[in-house]
Amino acid sequence: MALSRIWSAFIIVSILVAGIQFLAGGQKQIFSSMVVGKRGDSVQVKEMPVSAAEPSLAAALDTVGRVKQGELIFRKEDGMVKAVKVQAANGIIDTCWDAVELCLKLIGVLALFIGFMSIAERAGGINLLSRIIAPFFTRLFPDVPKGHPSLGHMIMNFSANLLGLDNAATPFGLKAMQSLQELNPNKEVASNAQIMFLCLHAAGFNIIPVSVIAIRATQHASDPTDVFLPCMIVTFVGTMVALFIVSLRQKINLLQPVILMWIAGISAVVGLLVWYITTLSTAGVQSFSGVLSNGLILLVFLLIVLGGIYKKIDLFDAFIEGAKNGFDTAIRIVPYLVGIMVAVSMLRISGTFDVIMDGIRSFFAMLGTDTRFVEGLPTALIRPLSGGAARGMMVSTMMANGPDSFASKLSGIFQGAADTTFYVVAVYFGSVGIKNTRYAIGTMLLADLAGIITAIILAYLFFGGTA
Repeated sequence: MALSRIWSAFIIVSILVAGIQFLAGGQKQIFSSMVVGKRGDSVQVKEMPVSAAEPSLAAALDTVGRVKQGELIFRKEDGMVKAVKVQAANGIIDTCWDAVELCLKLIGVLALFIGFMSIAERAGGINLLSRIIAPFFTRLFPDVPKGHPSLGHMIMNFSANLLGLDNAATPFGLKAMQSLQELNPNKEVASNAQIMFLCLHAAGFNIIPVSVIAIRATQHASDPTDVFLPCMIVTFVGTMVALFIVSLRQKINLLQPVILMWIAGISAVVGLLVWYITTLSTAGVQSFSGVLSNGLILLVFLLIVLGGIYKKIDLFDAFIEGAKNGFDTAIRIVPYLVGIMVAVSMLRISGTFDVIMDGIRSFFAMLGTDTRFVEGLPTALIRPLSGGAARGMMVSTMMANGPDSFASKLSGIFQGAADTTFYVVAVYFGSVGIKNTRYAIGTMLLADLAGIITAIILAYLFFGGTA
């Protein structure tokens, strides 16, 4: 019911705001923009003398006269460089197509990873992994029997998240939800174990925000890796907040020695990795993260195949059986993605986010506090709704304010801080037919809020002197 109310509120609020924009704001095209998109609309967001532009950009403009970077188009006029933001075609109709296209892309990824997971299950690898982490997970998930396959699926999901492997984390997570659904006595109501798993997953504890570092590097930030430590701290805080809230609701004692020892051990390993990463250059961090993450995926594939050979199972038959399951899962989540993505699109185009941002800026200006953080907030506000939109917001912030500005660094921390809450809810609960999510969404949003507050505090601590 919670998701139903939130989804309804998104649609009602977006239409009301659009109505106000039409009647009072003079935006006569707002309704058509919401339905068919804003293709071709543009607004100037930045202007600077040619001498102040980056040499590479100035040289490119001298050659071709017009350069597109991210969502901005740069052109030179009368000795000035002007940046124009071109709106994407993201209306209701286009968003429906985007949702289906996303699911089509997911089909291949889900088929691949769930196919390999099927081999691992037949070979006994998932059960072995479950027994290894059972002392810790059976205390966080008391309703899950020791050695149950879902424990192995969850640890694979958390490991992929830890390394920033979104493509691998999703198939592992969906498989975990399906395994937990087998234990769920009420198939339409989220179980305690499913809520705990999904809240921890959505918090997105991550060591290296690879995509954020890569984007900052493409925008020529002086130190693209300077946000990785704040990102890691923010995701850790969000994870701990989610763990605490869910444990409180489910009456799980977190002070048990086994839980404390595992958390301390994980923290120690993460601390050592952070220490090592701080000794590397920007190129070294990107190289190390690529080798670590992609190398581990290939290692997992190798171990699964070797395990299957050792157990003398039909490897390809097991793979095909799992791949079929991945295909079915991708098709099953199409309606859920269409519903969520359309509601988010309506909020964006109606101007709801602009209204919220103006209100926040005015409130903190009235209090006489520093308002630099407001320029980075669009990324934080849209992050729970859409990962792609948040990434676009981050790029736009960097384009408008410069890659080394306070707002851009804060935006990067927001982008690397957590998963997309409503996407996660729609996809994961939708894949198993859960209709009543209970307190899952509220917990995720509280963890997101804790992450936002922590990110702002850390940004001022790390980059407070940046303009």
